[in-house]
Amino acid sequence: MKKNFLLLALVFQYFISLSAQERPNIIFILTDDQSYELLGCTGNTIIQTPNIDKMAGEGILFTNAHVTSAICTPSRVSILLGQYERKHGVNFNSGTSVSDKAWEQSYPMVMRANGYYTGWVGKNHAPVGKGGYDSGVMEKSFDYWYAGHGHLSFYPKDRHSIFNDAIAFTQPEIINEGVNDFLDPNERKLKGAIKFLESRPSDKPFMLSINFNLPHGASTGTMKMKPSDDEIYRTLYRNIEIPLPPNYIAKADIKTPKLPADLLHAEDRQDGYNYVDTPAGIKERYIREMEAMTGIDRMVGNLRKKLKDLKIDKNTVIIFTSDHGLFGGEQGLGGKSLCYEKTTHIPIIVLDPRVSKKQKGLKSDALVQTIDIAPTMLAMGGIPAPKVFQGKDISNLIKGGKDEVRTHVYTENLWSTHFGNPRCEAVQDKEWKYIRYYKNDNFSATKEIKYAKELGVNVNDMLYKMHDPEIAIYRDYIDSPLNGEKPVYEELYNLKNDPQELHNLVNDKKNTAVLESLKKQWNVEIHNARGEGKAEVLRYTNDLYPKAGH
Repeated sequence: MKKNFLLLALVFQYFISLSAQERPNIIFILTDDQSYELLGCTGNTIIQTPNIDKMAGEGILFTNAHVTSAICTPSRVSILLGQYERKHGVNFNSGTSVSDKAWEQSYPMVMRANGYYTGWVGKNHAPVGKGGYDSGVMEKSFDYWYAGHGHLSFYPKDRHSIFNDAIAFTQPEIINEGVNDFLDPNERKLKGAIKFLESRPSDKPFMLSINFNLPHGASTGTMKMKPSDDEIYRTLYRNIEIPLPPNYIAKADIKTPKLPADLLHAEDRQDGYNYVDTPAGIKERYIREMEAMTGIDRMVGNLRKKLKDLKIDKNTVIIFTSDHGLFGGEQGLGGKSLCYEKTTHIPIIVLDPRVSKKQKGLKSDALVQTIDIAPTMLAMGGIPAPKVFQGKDISNLIKGGKDEVRTHVYTENLWSTHFGNPRCEAVQDKEWKYIRYYKNDNFSATKEIKYAKELGVNVNDMLYKMHDPEIAIYRDYIDSPLNGEKPVYEELYNLKNDPQELHNLVNDKKNTAVLESLKKQWNVEIHNARGEGKAEVLRYTNDLYPKAGH
């Protein structure tokens, strides 16, 4: 009897193990500030991204994908939690971090709890737990951790000691070393990596998140073309004529600003975006962005080769996207944190080797968003999505299905600070977009800098320290439109006829019906984005944590 029981237990364990192996491995690659057009497969005829293009050719490219918030931290938290910022409540200006309770419902935690071996490599820009980046929660949340909080720089060893043992010095190559260490037990072991097992278990599916801080300006701005840098980062794209972005306007040539001056305080924009002001500045930055993308592309090629060498490529799904786009001087604009296509429209590419030949090389114009990635990965792993998720499972679309998950996309900007950006929200379908803006009475960063220098106050402390009263201001940003706050400026664009959003049709009487319909839809979408209940956040200000970074 005991022998029969033991035999049954062994058989049961065998099938559990088999089931684990049949669940796909998932690799999620996230770039930083990568606009939609920075790939060959999205129409760029200059950039060299053959490996990512090949991935799109063997998988599916979503051509109408959008983020929810076009700025790093809230967008990344949205991806992790599958929620709009208006629900999760974390931004640079929110004075909050993700609570432990909310973090338990994130895709890495849910997948780990359901049998996935998890890893995180590269950048983290989501403050989690008491003390945010200093809490240690993220480091303990993964089976393998090889990452730095905040910006990495193009030379990550300059900012984060965890990378000191890497052979390489440049960001894409250091991240590649971490990826190899996670995947391959025979690769060189990185002393800085935090791991709970010596190597990846072969009887478990894995989930690896790869996070770049490129082509973000915090990294491309630190590129120095060192003699030791790969040729990609020294000479590529430097012997060809670089065109200016479509509808580029140099600062000196702006006669009428894209948005009213009392709404978008352009003079207060962060200095890090001033390269857009001149043709020479934007061309140099564009070269660096393309060089960075070609470096990332090489890592993607190395990754696919490694998966094939390990004989796990046939059961490994790869998802590729960006946290948002970035202005390059189009219509005189720089930075991000608005609701225009240039900043919200991003590529999402999914390579699922398990689909049939007919389902490969697809393009879909379905309205999808980055909050859909978490529920989709969970669905692929056979894991029910938490009820707090607001994103949609797009697995059916990845398999070539035609049933779309939404009729409208909702985006928002709640990062309205002394740096000049207004609050705004947008709702759009495949043809039309409606944007609404609210009064911007933020104090001027330019004046803060002036008075900080006069009084001998550290300028960065003046600009970037976060204090408790700002929590209330941010919460009011969330609640006010729901409580009847009226817009002070509105825009309406026909995206089919005017994809560059050059012609505001909001005052064109023949579009009244369209405008009213989108206004009604805005009301639906903003309430859906807010959801139910209070935000699951923790106080994270410099009043409580004097040395905290945001």
